[in-house]
Amino acid sequence: MYSGFILAATEGGVIDGLKHTATEVGEKFGFNTQLFISQLIGFFVVAFLLQRFAFKPLLALLEDRQKKISDSLAAAEKMKADLAKADEDRKRLLADTGIQATRIIEEARAAAAKVTEVETQRAVAAAAEIIAKAKVSNDAELARMTVELRKEFGRLVVAASVQVTGKILTDTDRQSIAQETQQQQFAA
Repeated sequence: MYSGFILAATEGGVIDGLKHTATEVGEKFGFNTQLFISQLIGFFVVAFLLQRFAFKPLLALLEDRQKKISDSLAAAEKMKADLAKADEDRKRLLADTGIQATRIIEEARAAAAKVTEVETQRAVAAAAEIIAKAKVSNDAELARMTVELRKEFGRLVVAASVQVTGKILTDTDRQSIAQETQQQQFAA
């Protein structure tokens, strides 16, 4: 079957038939070879001009636009990476700051405790000093009052002796009675 078709094409039957049909159709529709060739040349000239002055600049513009878009995307990716790095740096800085703040607070607490302890010791020492001074003052006041009490007691004994004996005592008598009374008080 295929071999018969190839033979028909080689013998000129099919090709001649197609030629004849094409010529007949061309004449029927008004085909003009010169006009066809001139339109073909015009088409190639217009295609060349469009290629040269329209398509190339348009393609260059599209490539430039594509390059700008890819550069913008690359810049956006870089900015995104920089932002992520800045965020990590910020988090790290906040963590470091928190650690430093905690350390400073602990140091301040330790210093405050030390100052409190020192001030407490000073207050205790001052209170002990005040107590010691008060005791010394109290002992001095007690000694003074004891001396006054003895004198008053001696005077009362002398006055009682004067009233009981009815005799007026001399200064020597008074001193001897006062001394005796004091000796008896020390003995008791």
